[in-house]
Amino acid sequence: MWNALIVDDEALARSNLQLALAEHPDWRCVGACASAAEARVALAQREVDLLLLDIQMPRQNGLAFAAELAQQPGAPLVVFVTAYDEHALSAFDVFALDYLLKPFDDQRFAAMLGRAEQMLGLKQGAALQAEALQAFVREQHSRAAGTGLPELPFLTVRSVGLVERIAVAEIEWIAAAGNYVELHLQSPSAGVPGRMVLHRSTLSALEARLPQGQFLRVHRTALVRPKAFASLAVTGDSTYALSLRSGVQVPVSERFVKEVRAHFD
Repeated sequence: MWNALIVDDEALARSNLQLALAEHPDWRCVGACASAAEARVALAQREVDLLLLDIQMPRQNGLAFAAELAQQPGAPLVVFVTAYDEHALSAFDVFALDYLLKPFDDQRFAAMLGRAEQMLGLKQGAALQAEALQAFVREQHSRAAGTGLPELPFLTVRSVGLVERIAVAEIEWIAAAGNYVELHLQSPSAGVPGRMVLHRSTLSALEARLPQGQFLRVHRTALVRPKAFASLAVTGDSTYALSLRSGVQVPVSERFVKEVRAHFD
């Protein structure tokens, strides 16, 4: 049995989450709290694997409480329950933090629990989630203060049976793939493509968080590290191909070709 604690200031929301959990025999609701203060007491009294945490709460909001928990050893896995807008949700994806968007359906709830079980079964899962959560909170504070987004030095990437910490410095280029991006990592050998890792994020959401000047948009579907440029060729009427040191070719659109050529000049 996995233990879940619900934290939401709305009684109806707490009730809905309890009913949803009751449909999953491997999970047990060990409490339903109306505030972060109540949750702090509950966590001190019982073992909790998963925290279903509302964000918009009075006194201490869910983000501040989660940031506090991330500093503590043995903290539970956190899934945010939120009515945040699309802009904020894209940030959750970038940092590989799971969330339930209110109102949620049974299928989405079951998928969330499945991912939680997978994370809880991974030894490195809790540590990487805490690191990702701290980076996410720093970004939210910077956004609220209007100081610009802090640079993203790493990505937390989840796949089946694995959670990885991938340094942005290891990425050669990034391609759009629907609701995902392909992270093409640098190869140790010239002329040999590196490993590719899928990460749930849009290209635009990720681009806004990458270190300034380290990547260049060369196409609506591709970002490339300029240091990886090898050559640029004309392939047709207003179409171009950028060859990288790994031997990979990336399309370049006419809109961005001037900036690409400037790096060769």
